Amino acid sequence: QVHLVESGGGLVQPGGSLRLSCAASGFTFSYYAMDWYRQLPGKERELVAEISLAGGVTDYADSVKGRFTISRDNAKSMVYLQMTSLKPEDTAVYYCHRAPNFWGQGTQVTVSS
Repeated sequence: QVHLVESGGGLVQPGGSLRLSCAASGFTFSYYAMDWYRQLPGKERELVAEISLAGGVTDYADSVKGRFTISRDNAKSMVYLQMTSLKPEDTAVYYCHRAPNFWGQGTQVTVSS
């Protein structure tokens, strides 16, 4: 059974950094691309970043390019999202995702002074 568990969210001041982690289990992790999504209050869930099977290819939403970095550790079945220069508009629930439709429970990120 596919299981994704996010951690690392919290409250951070504008300009600060956070590192989100997603622990995956129940499948062969290295066989799948992985994604981070976020859902802002009152908005649709949106793709933030994605990473290929071996981690060699990544892509980002325009809103986070240059500030967020997605990475993975296939030996540990982990995917990470390093977030820097955080802005209040980054406040959202962040979700780990694996196709076709597997989601973690989400972790809240709040950027506020």
